[in-house]
Amino acid sequence: MAVPKAIILPILLLICGAALGAPASEGYLRNGNFEESPKKTDMKKTVLLGKNALPEWETTGFVEYIAGGPQPGGMYFPVAHGVHAVRLGNEATISQKLEVKPGSLYALTFGASRTCAQDEVLRVSVPSQSGDLPLQTLYNSFGGDVYAWAFVAKTSQVTVTFHNPGVQEDPACGPLLDAVAIKELVHPIYTRGNLVKNGGFEEGPHRLVNSTQGVLLPPKQEDLTSPLPGWIIESLKAVKFIDSKYFNVPFGHAAIELVAGKESAIAQVIRTSPGQTYTLSFVVGDAKNDCHGSMMVEAFAARDTLKVPHTSVGGGHVKTASFKFKAVEARTRITFFSGFYHTKKTDTVSLCGPVIDEIVVSHVA
Repeated sequence: MAVPKAIILPILLLICGAALGAPASEGYLRNGNFEESPKKTDMKKTVLLGKNALPEWETTGFVEYIAGGPQPGGMYFPVAHGVHAVRLGNEATISQKLEVKPGSLYALTFGASRTCAQDEVLRVSVPSQSGDLPLQTLYNSFGGDVYAWAFVAKTSQVTVTFHNPGVQEDPACGPLLDAVAIKELVHPIYTRGNLVKNGGFEEGPHRLVNSTQGVLLPPKQEDLTSPLPGWIIESLKAVKFIDSKYFNVPFGHAAIELVAGKESAIAQVIRTSPGQTYTLSFVVGDAKNDCHGSMMVEAFAARDTLKVPHTSVGGGHVKTASFKFKAVEARTRITFFSGFYHTKKTDTVSLCGPVIDEIVVSHVA
């Protein structure tokens, strides 16, 4: 029986797109969860032999292919997003080429944790951008924190590289990488009646399918291109991008949790008219994730500030706050941070904090 051209053409386009490597949109990189194993001949115990030993990836230096769980010598490797992961030893590198759209904004999402030393660092790079993520701070007690890191594509093909720049006494010591995904982000635009872009945090990095811990967004010192479009991570530590599947989110599908006290802040520069009065409103609450205690969100706009207390019993309660400010310049920075440090009630290692959402700035007529 003859097959209609209307059916054949789309199939051919799909096949050709796969062969050529269609521009990345959202999802795992090729073998991004490392579950496609190397050949036994390409490994010596756990160490990869040769730069092409790991399918779809290129490696240099001392790279191990490991399974999560207890390890020889008494160590334990948390692999939260599957079974297998890679460990980058002294000055080791893992990289992959991607087809992308020049000028587009992308965010990588990946699980990473330290395995030996307190001062382990994971360097993420896409020419001509790079950032060093210190893994010293454990944001949750389970290990395997999930991070996002953003970049703007300069060419149609880029090389994504993860590198351990450190040198330890044990050459195998280094960061653990257990999942890598990518998402093309939409550049934010203004919505009617709101001078804040992406005020509801609906546009953000990819959330790994089986991740329940949220995504850490590193400060601008480690990622000049924010993975939260429209916003600057203006702090020493990360903030957490949370979703409504696993957390209490006041509005929509996403919000921001300020997990590191005054070291965890976000900001945005908005357009204003000097001398004009504006109202800044936002929602404060808790993520219903066992984060208890007296919370405080501090908001700044021009020369005005507001401190919003919130007593959390871990029930996901929220409140709306607002204040007026007078613009001094044509650009006004609005900033939010947590006044206190918090850990979960039943897990004093895991950091947590107040949630903010639905940020709106409107002109007072």
